Amino acid sequence: MAKAKILIVDDEEALREGLGVYLELEGYEVAKASSAEEALTLDLPSYDLMLLDIMMDGMSGCELAELLKNNPKTASTPIIFLTAKDADDDVVEGLRLGADDYISKPYSTKVVLARVDAVLRRSHPSDRKMSRGVVCDRASLTCTVDGVPVKLTRKEFEILALMLDNPSRVFSRDELLERIWPDKVVVIDRSVDVHITRLRSKIAPYGKHIVTRSGYGYGWQV
Repeated sequence: MAKAKILIVDDEEALREGLGVYLELEGYEVAKASSAEEALTLDLPSYDLMLLDIMMDGMSGCELAELLKNNPKTASTPIIFLTAKDADDDVVEGLRLGADDYISKPYSTKVVLARVDAVLRRSHPSDRKMSRGVVCDRASLTCTVDGVPVKLTRKEFEILALMLDNPSRVFSRDELLERIWPDKVVVIDRSVDVHITRLRSKIAPYGKHIVTRSGYGYGWQV
């Protein structure tokens, strides 16, 4: 199962780094930013969840959340506020902006992990990964194209789901071999190429979204 990608935006380095370690130990893929301005330089639509501090120098977490909710590409991304502000008005403001949860500092790491898990389960109830007319449903290990079931091998499904999880990211052949064939069997680079060729054919007309970066590897381009 692919790891959910979480972005932590907090100007307190110790809290940012410490929470990141715990989330990574739980199996999440974590990125960190020390300010809202730094967060805005990242590929924000690629994250499954954002943990935002409210009180930061420069742009506040609330201002960042408002930008995210007003952007169609990030409007549905869940947000949890992590903040020292615990007044009722602050809670109401955070929820008004569309926050999915609100946790006051100091917080228990176990509580944060439980809240993260709960929010992700609510926002991705069936763990479906979709791009345009292509859907990979991890719960049933099935793929549909424009609603029509498509028969994929297990490796083909895993490659496609990984790319849909990470749109615009290019995976090298070595990385695909490591992720999709983790049992260390002897597999040559050509095996990746063959699987990609079959995938493009099976998910037509969307096969063109699996792009090749010469000399490096493959990715899903929306």
